Amino acid sequence: MERSLSLSCFLFLSLLLLSPLSLASLTDGLGLARSSFPSVQAQSLIRALNLFPDHDVNLIDGADAGDSLSSADPNKRLVEKRFTMPNLADSGVSVEDLGHHAGYYKIEHSYAAKMFYLFFESRGSKKDPVVIWLTGGPGCSSELAVFYENGPFSIADNLSLVWNQYGWDQASNLLYVDQPTGTGFSYSSDKRDIRHNEYGVSNDLYDFLQAFFAEHPNLAKNDFYITGESYAGHYIPAFAARVHRGNKAKEGIHINLKGFAIGNGLTDPAIQYKAYTDYALDMGIITKTDYERINKVVGPCEVAIKLCGTDGTVSCMASYFVCNIIFSSIIARAGNINYYDIRKQCVGSLCYDFSNLEKFLNQKSVRASLGVGDIEFVSCSHTVYQAMLLDWMRNLEVGIPTLLEDGVKLLVYAGEYDLICNWLGNSRWVHAMEWSGQKEFVASPEVPFLVDDSEAGVLKSHGPLSFLKVHNAGHMVPMDQPKAALEMLKRWTQGTLSETVAEPEKLVAQM
Repeated sequence: MERSLSLSCFLFLSLLLLSPLSLASLTDGLGLARSSFPSVQAQSLIRALNLFPDHDVNLIDGADAGDSLSSADPNKRLVEKRFTMPNLADSGVSVEDLGHHAGYYKIEHSYAAKMFYLFFESRGSKKDPVVIWLTGGPGCSSELAVFYENGPFSIADNLSLVWNQYGWDQASNLLYVDQPTGTGFSYSSDKRDIRHNEYGVSNDLYDFLQAFFAEHPNLAKNDFYITGESYAGHYIPAFAARVHRGNKAKEGIHINLKGFAIGNGLTDPAIQYKAYTDYALDMGIITKTDYERINKVVGPCEVAIKLCGTDGTVSCMASYFVCNIIFSSIIARAGNINYYDIRKQCVGSLCYDFSNLEKFLNQKSVRASLGVGDIEFVSCSHTVYQAMLLDWMRNLEVGIPTLLEDGVKLLVYAGEYDLICNWLGNSRWVHAMEWSGQKEFVASPEVPFLVDDSEAGVLKSHGPLSFLKVHNAGHMVPMDQPKAALEMLKRWTQGTLSETVAEPEKLVAQM
């Protein structure tokens, strides 16, 4: 991909990267905001959620005591225990019957990495699908989703737990993984285990699944689905492709992959970054004058992303800086708008208050219950964020058509009020994706997605591909619309998502 473009373009973008003055002159000349450095951007992300991890990344001294789970049986690659959370409202069910598990997996192809996970057996049937959830960032723990989105319980103000009636364990055997290494309770004593691309991330997840299904052979034949949001728009397609490849090569336990779902994700940056100004103008965040000025960066951004391709290096870093001028300039004009949900305002740097997560997980009783020992909880890591910098602008859509052609389902859903991974950009890359059913998908009607006889979203489907725009939701759909999100999961895994209504509605403009 890089060789197909002119050397002059490559040199121009490299110059922008290597010379801060050149990048500054580009932004200053157009009256635009400068792109933040990755460390600054990552810190901003973490502070916006009111999170203050004591350590930036889980790299421990090799001589230090690790987690108590693995220490109990150091010879096993995967060790887990059943647990019950302290301060959890009584369910009248025993720990054994509840089926909540915490575990560590010694990552096979690593120097010393251990991956932490939580597994919640279905509150329905053990024959329900196995669903894995991946939180994005990159570098944020999946415990964010456990307690604030679609897990079995939520944290009350007094740090007690209350049951979430719309937890996805109502319809699935639910897995949450802290990844990449260094995130959440996952850790290593060797900095070489910090991952930098989807090759490392997807292999770690695949190896974990092999160990997990060996530990739970009764679940190995269940349908399997991969889900997640935000930067998981990168993780999920790479992971799905890795599972599919492993199945075809008969590498180990066959994983019954049926589908993957991306919520408000970053998947095809070239299309999605170009959509920022259109979405911002449509929603009244910027003026027409702002739009025209900021759009002058779209061309250089597109060239930079093409140079990055799927395996670029310096050009991928350049594209991060060039393209994020677009987003930074929109935010600079929008004031204190919450870019995860434009209906809301941020107070200073605070956009959401997830601080109870750190308070809860740092309690000795909780840590003992989970078996994490002295391992610190890193809610979000800017070291992991920066380590994935060369991966940021790579296009992960390229591997999806092969999965669709082989009958693996894809659901892309997006809350309509999210700016950072907005529905418009997601809709555009889904529509532009070339596969055998593309024309039929583009021509298919939109239908209302009904929950309790009310329209909770707008759905478009053909064959294995579905796109759902979710009403009254921002970046975190399961948090904003928990009932609709659970219904979405149920119908999608049961194959009835597109059968919710009989009468189509007219197309939404600009789809």
